[in-house]
Formats: sequence, C-alpha cells, structure tokens
Amino acid sequence: MSQKYKATGIILKGSSLKENDRLVTVLTSEFGLIRAVAPGAKKHKSRLRGRTELFVVNELLIIKGRSLDTIIQADTIYTYPGLSRDLGKLAAAQYLAELCLSLALSEQPQSEIYELFNEHLRRLEKLDSQESVYPYLAQAVFHFLAIAGLTPQVFTCCLTQKLLPPNLVSPQWCVGFSFDRGGIIDLSVQPAVKNERQQVDYHNLEVVDSYQQPSAPINYRLNGIELALLQQLNHHSLPPTEFLTAVGLQNELQNFSLESAWMRIERILREYIQYHIGKTIRSATLVDNLYIEF
Repeated sequence: MSQKYKATGIILKGSSLKENDRLVTVLTSEFGLIRAVAPGAKKHKSRLRGRTELFVVNELLIIKGRSLDTIIQADTIYTYPGLSRDLGKLAAAQYLAELCLSLALSEQPQSEIYELFNEHLRRLEKLDSQESVYPYLAQAVFHFLAIAGLTPQVFTCCLTQKLLPPNLVSPQWCVGFSFDRGGIIDLSVQPAVKNERQQVDYHNLEVVDSYQQPSAPINYRLNGIELALLQQLNHHSLPPTEFLTAVGLQNELQNFSLESAWMRIERILREYIQYHIGKTIRSATLVDNLYIEF
C-alpha cells in the first residue's frame, strides 16, 4: 500500500520529465530536500502547473516511491511575484537556492534553513530597484554559513585569537582573509610554530627543534571599512547608513564607494563558501552580469 505524507515546502529547482511531467526539488521544513515527480504538471490545465514553478510555497500531499516520490496535491500558501517581475532579483533568488541545494539535507528536518531562505527571499522581493543587491546577498551568505557551521572568524585573528578591531584612521591598514584558516589574519603577526618533527644536529649529536612559519594563505586583504561592514553581518538586519558615521567614517566616505565595498565583501564570502562546499554558485555569474557595469 502506498505511503502518503504531508509537507510544507518551497520549489528550489524544476525540470521536464517525459512529455507532460515535471521533476522538482523541494525544500521542506519537515523532511529537508525532496525530489518528486509532479505528474501532468506541464499540461496547460493541470492544477500542478503553476504550483510547481520556482519559489512557490505549497502544502504538499506526496506518495512515497522507491526512487522518486510523487506529488498528488499542492495547495499554494505563498508566492513571490516580485521576484519573477525582476530578472536581477530572480537571479539573486536562484543564487540563494543553489546554496540551499548544497547545504540542506534529505530525510531530516531543515526548519532553520527553510525559514532563513524564505526570510531572505522576502527581503529580496521588497528590495527597491535602486538599491544594490550585494549587501543583501552578503548577509544571506553569512547567515547560511552560520547554519552550516562554517561562520568565518571576523572579530579575532585566526592565528593569535586576539581581537582585531578595524583601523578606520589609516587608509593603508588592512587585514588578511584566509579561506583555509577560516577568517581574518593579522598581517603584522608572524609567529613561528614548532614543526611536528625534530631534526638531529649530526655535528653535535643533539636533537634540535625545527621551526617554520605557519602556512596561512591569504586570499584577500580587507581595509578597515570593509572589515567593519563584515563584522556587522551576524546581526539580523543590515547596518543602517548611520552606522558608518557612528564609527567615524564621515571624512573617509568622501572618497569611498560603499557599493564597491559591499560587492567585494559578497565576492569574498561567495568564494569562501564555494571553497568549503566544493561547488560553484553558477547563478552568481548571472547576478554579476546584470548588476555590474563594465
């Protein structure tokens, strides 16, 4: 006897299957990622047609299958019409969907990532057409990193574990960011570390310790303003414009592009999460093509 179950989920991915069916990947709160067939969903009069499009949230009734489950009923709870009307927002939403597909698990509750994804889709949908998408993407990626247990270390040096506050006075000051070490590096500190092996001084017949510099590849360098912005991403909301003046950036902002800083932070976090999950976020290229003026 077929086993039926209910789930609340959002469509992350879809493709054609046979002549009239559709294969969808759904992120559900109760069961994580589900791959299921929506029979007849490509037919013009099918009740599943519009309900299995990208970023539609449904209450689903599903039959468990051996290899693929089958959706037999879908009642729409919410859609994101603002995303489909704006190609840039749609590309940004697909970017976040790719992250979910890489981070979410199957056959396990994924309520946290489900709620986070919907929260950031709502933010993208409300985004004014004149606003930059990069601060929102940067914070979304940071939040997804936190859920995945990959939060970069942005307040203390990964080598010394000492607090590393941003220097907002010197324009030459910067810190390193290492994907391998998992966060920021104080470039002024170069401590030697003891090698695991010991070497023998054959002239004096003594065992001596061998020291070498720690391997801390630096992928990017961030100035004080970029570090200050990066340190704000763990909050629920983006830092308001007043934050920049509050930390004493009135004079620096005259020759500073906030848009460029956010784009750079997003790029760093994008490459950081790609490094750790071992996958490329292909939709990010489309976002860049739509928003970056060459």
